[in-house]
Amino acid sequence: MSEDLSSLQPAAVWRHFFNLCHIPRASGDEAAVREALSEWASKRGLCARSDGRGNLILSKPATPGYENRPGVVLQGHLDMVCQKHGGSTHDFRRDPIRPVLRDGWVSATGTTLGADNGVGVALALAVLEADDLEHPALEVLLTVEEESGMHGAMALERNAVQGRLLINLDTEEWGKLYIGCAGSADVIVDSFLATEAAPVGLQAVSLRLSGLLGGHSGIDIHRGRGNAIKLLARFLYELAEKGFAFRLMSMAGGTAHNAIAREAEAVLWVEDVSILLAQAEDFIVGLRSLLNGDESGVRFDLEFVSTQCAGDVLTTDAAHRILTLLYGLPYGVRHMSDQMPDVVETSNNIGELRLENGRLHINMMVRSLDEYGIRTLSDEIVSRFSASGLDGIRVEGAGPVWHPNPGSKLLALAQEVFRQTFDSEAAVLTIHAGLECGSFYWLWPDMDMISFGPTIRGAHAPNEQVETVSVERAWQLLAGILAAIPEREF
Repeated sequence: MSEDLSSLQPAAVWRHFFNLCHIPRASGDEAAVREALSEWASKRGLCARSDGRGNLILSKPATPGYENRPGVVLQGHLDMVCQKHGGSTHDFRRDPIRPVLRDGWVSATGTTLGADNGVGVALALAVLEADDLEHPALEVLLTVEEESGMHGAMALERNAVQGRLLINLDTEEWGKLYIGCAGSADVIVDSFLATEAAPVGLQAVSLRLSGLLGGHSGIDIHRGRGNAIKLLARFLYELAEKGFAFRLMSMAGGTAHNAIAREAEAVLWVEDVSILLAQAEDFIVGLRSLLNGDESGVRFDLEFVSTQCAGDVLTTDAAHRILTLLYGLPYGVRHMSDQMPDVVETSNNIGELRLENGRLHINMMVRSLDEYGIRTLSDEIVSRFSASGLDGIRVEGAGPVWHPNPGSKLLALAQEVFRQTFDSEAAVLTIHAGLECGSFYWLWPDMDMISFGPTIRGAHAPNEQVETVSVERAWQLLAGILAAIPEREF
């Protein structure tokens, strides 16, 4: 293990996390990590099995005296969001994540860390490995493709696990116990826009917006962070409204539906590059005053593009339609919850945009704590595109709502263990992010569930980091809950 991490506690948790950092585990590419964990479990005499979708279930019998207590499912996901800074040569299919320790936080260099949900998986593996913990019968359910749409969780069979209590280890604010989550849907646009040959006498330039923080499209959506797709579209729309003549050839931004876009780029044909530069500089000055101080590094970079490599441009009408749509497209928080103070109820994220050779692809993620909120905002977005004459718009379900159960007996037990262990009260919340508990809520309606985890900042972005002391506390809480599961019926 890296010397940076070797001193951290609990040692077993950090050892497992360090090992996960060396195995590729992008969504849809979990075969290697699944095989590695299956082999690890078999060597320890634990049962390991996979279902048809690739979800992995590891099992361990109850310790003596705990045989008659309700079985517990510890749950996390194998995959991670793979994001890196522009210019990075890191290959997530081959290169290991390099974790480093700084001032009580573990982060990576130029890439996402994979603490979401690698630390949760490591906590569960450490429980399976420990010989000195008391616990009921355990099942560790590790799903695939959570980050790309919770496909693994949604493919589970009703008999996948036998436990009656479930602890999800995939939330990212220590000291908070979650009992509900937002559901979501993807609104996807695949359409074609009219193109024509670029007028003679114009210069092709690439305009790139970067320097934004990005982040998780659920837990960070209320922080007011800039979305590069939305901001670039706003600049181009305002540029056209000011009468600056340009022709739009292509646009691209974002890499995942559930990540706030950090960078975006457009290729334009222009007559006067100096005016474009001046307008870009003015826009950035204004932008820095609107964004928070952490995004003061936002900037435009301009490069000339060889006209021999450039292609056709959108017609003037097509460019006006798409920029107008993007300018007015709902982004960010739509509603705050009336029932839960400071909790987002409904939001939309513009996660990915690709426009090339007239083909337009956009992937947006609508989240809400209410199924009606998902449906109404999705329908509004679809209607905006349809009214502009674009076809190829569809809505795909990604994750159902996990409706809170304030009377949860597992929650009451976790609160008591938290109180006794840390001499303080845990907050009880619903999260504006997707948890696989939403699928489990409908699959296993009698399952008693809670979720907690260590503090992770910047999930889904290259500045992702996890607080070391919160990992140790999450371990203490998890071990304490398992030991305190009573024989009385839950």
